[in-house]
Amino acid sequence: MTFPFTKAAAGALMACAVAFGAGAAGVAPAEAKTLRMAYDADPVSMDPHEQLSGGTLQFSHMVFDPLVRFTRDLAYEPRLAESWEQIDDRTMRFKLREGVTFHSGNPFTAEDVVFTVERLKQSPDFKGLFEPFVGAKAVDDHTVDLITKEPYPLTLTMATYIFPMDKAFYTGTDENGEPKDAVVKHGNSFASRNSSGTGPFVVRSREQGVRLEFGRFADYWDTESPGNVSEIIFTPIKEAPTRVASLLSGGVDFIAPVPPTDLERLGNEADVNLVTMPGTRIITFQMNQDRVDAFKDVRVRQAIVHAINNEGIVEKIMKGFATVAAQQSAEGQAGHVPELTPRYDLEAAKALMAEAGYADGFSVSMMAPNNRYVNDAKIAEAVASMLARINIKVDLTTMPKAQYWPKFDERAADMMMIGWHPDTEDSANYTEFLLMTPDPETGYGQYNSGNYSNPRVDELIVQSQSMVDLDERAKVLQEVERILYEDAAFVPLHWQNLAWAARQGVHIEDVVNVMNFPYLGDLVIED
Repeated sequence: MTFPFTKAAAGALMACAVAFGAGAAGVAPAEAKTLRMAYDADPVSMDPHEQLSGGTLQFSHMVFDPLVRFTRDLAYEPRLAESWEQIDDRTMRFKLREGVTFHSGNPFTAEDVVFTVERLKQSPDFKGLFEPFVGAKAVDDHTVDLITKEPYPLTLTMATYIFPMDKAFYTGTDENGEPKDAVVKHGNSFASRNSSGTGPFVVRSREQGVRLEFGRFADYWDTESPGNVSEIIFTPIKEAPTRVASLLSGGVDFIAPVPPTDLERLGNEADVNLVTMPGTRIITFQMNQDRVDAFKDVRVRQAIVHAINNEGIVEKIMKGFATVAAQQSAEGQAGHVPELTPRYDLEAAKALMAEAGYADGFSVSMMAPNNRYVNDAKIAEAVASMLARINIKVDLTTMPKAQYWPKFDERAADMMMIGWHPDTEDSANYTEFLLMTPDPETGYGQYNSGNYSNPRVDELIVQSQSMVDLDERAKVLQEVERILYEDAAFVPLHWQNLAWAARQGVHIEDVVNVMNFPYLGDLVIED
């Protein structure tokens, strides 16, 4: 089965847990079911603010709840916020749902939202998203204001990132005397090991990289949810053929991602429910100008972009299940510029290398994950081979994402793979994280491992944040894409499509979406 979704629709929008005493994991209804699922990797942490990644946000939608979430057609849907209104040009007021309980048993109030927003503003990964915000202010127990520094067109969108955390639970110090609310990247913090959210599932047990078990939260507030999953057994299976074989043999009920090589096969299986849709996650390589002097020369960067046959990668490696990219913004997003096209031209690449004085090439190191993006290791191998044709010798290392992200944060290689889906479905989000000048104070450029810096790009992105005229804002974001294209600021490969598969009777078509955050609390399983 294919769930219809268009990029135009996307663009129309802008180890263990609390489990053992914090909340009962599920007195389930009679028809309750167990979901056995396998992804290519499990979340690297239980802290919803440690890493801005798809895995973290998927986990957040299971264990926490956002103030607001997107529907399948990218409208806004109330969750912990029942309603909202703009009370002045910098303030949006949210009326919070009453009677909501955290897994710990603590009541949910406006103070939890204030606590969460302040923590988001301190998170190295999330602070860039929340840089436009002054913060949150509790009006009363069930009313909270989100206040921005300037008029901001994406306030409601940003509410989809606010998964209120249990202030009482995360306040104080742990058994080691460390603050429970500390956000520690790749560390052994209290929040990375423990959770207390308001979401449909409580973490029951966790063995990193091996198994993650969830139980239904007995006191979950959303009694109207159709979901009948009482427990989830999550097993990371890195190898795509093994994931597919496990689904077909009945070992698991639900897998993602589905490798492009198996789409036709699974689509023809009567007992398999296959769901596909276009995606807006751009897959790229970044070139670290602080590590390699040659990368400071725009001619060298242009040569690399011209040397990489991304159309061939989509055809041969992705089996056509991706869209070739020449820019960050996908079709339908505000910043998309139709005339920016892929530019594979090997002779032009060689000429640019010679013009820059590097006809004989040079050597670089390259790193990529091998279980984060579809065919990531194979893509990296292909890129390395293509660069050899212009005498750039690549020392490639691939590794599981749990090991890759600390290396990425260290900027441990000259070229590093990074994929990015703007969960706001807004073009500025790509640049804010991937290509603005890195600034630990604001959080901009948090995932800019190339250390690319262009003051004009920074200026335009900041300008766009307070533009409420969406047509004029789109022109600004399109100017950004043109600058990045001419600068060869990064290596664009493709936008990765999405695919999930389940056994018949597991109605994933009702809960998957273009953000790739399946709302598993609403999943219905039939025999």
